[in-house]
Amino acid sequence: MIEIFLKTLPFFGLIGLGYGAGRGGFFPPEATAYLTKFVFYFALSAMLFGFAANLTIGDLLDARAAAAYLWACAAVYVLVMAVAFFRRARMEEALIEAHCSIIGNTGFLGVPLLVVLLGQDSVPMVLLVLTIDLIVFSSLFTVIITLSRDGRVDSDLPRKLLVAVAKNPMVVAMALGLAWSATGLGVPTLANDFLTLLGAAATPCALFAIGASLADKKVERLSVVSWLSFGKLVLHPALTAFAALVLFRVEPQAAGVLIAAAALPVAGNVFILAQHYNAGPVRVSATILVSTLVSIATVPVVIAWVSGF
Repeated sequence: MIEIFLKTLPFFGLIGLGYGAGRGGFFPPEATAYLTKFVFYFALSAMLFGFAANLTIGDLLDARAAAAYLWACAAVYVLVMAVAFFRRARMEEALIEAHCSIIGNTGFLGVPLLVVLLGQDSVPMVLLVLTIDLIVFSSLFTVIITLSRDGRVDSDLPRKLLVAVAKNPMVVAMALGLAWSATGLGVPTLANDFLTLLGAAATPCALFAIGASLADKKVERLSVVSWLSFGKLVLHPALTAFAALVLFRVEPQAAGVLIAAAALPVAGNVFILAQHYNAGPVRVSATILVSTLVSIATVPVVIAWVSGF
């Protein structure tokens, strides 16, 4: 346990460094935005392409694992929405709170952290979680919130969702990597060296950007924020463990990666959705901050546990 905690410290140390730089004004919001864009469109995409190019579609299409993760996410989603409705929250607020409870920072934090601590064998499950988060639940959120506001689903919505998915560089990088893998050609040495060099920038830059993006966030409505952080850091991995290990009997190592991914703090892109739809952005911002801080203690515990699988 102590060994795992010490291994995670450099990752969270980089987040802390970014937070200090942002909080002290040395790294202004404009700089954070451009660093995030570099990671999102270049460094992380190169890393994901490299991972996917060494996999096959079959490696990702683990039906039991996908079903277990979807079941756990759906259970947490419904529970958190029910609690929000009990507090008489608006539909938009209930939706974004449910989204907070299941969408972890898999791209910027999970990919580098889990692959390093759980090994290369964790890559297929990490990419599976990332795919489900980016495609299934982002689309679900958009459909439900559109339906609740307009009273109907726009006939053009499917096209808009496809365009949004196609514009996401992480999804594109994974799709292109799998497509290249399907050719059976292998990645040329020169291209592989380029991808490795660019992808190596993803980990430090992504973690620094996470910290810098937290610098201007404040905690309001602590009771709700604490509940949402509990939902993300405790309920989500707990129900994922139940679904993977008991209900669907997922292979233990794969189950461990799913559980560890579920234990990650709330992702920054949830705030973008909240801001776009005016659905409690301050509350989401505070939840990202609190869940990230608390995850310094909770993530090593979960990873130490699943490492024994």
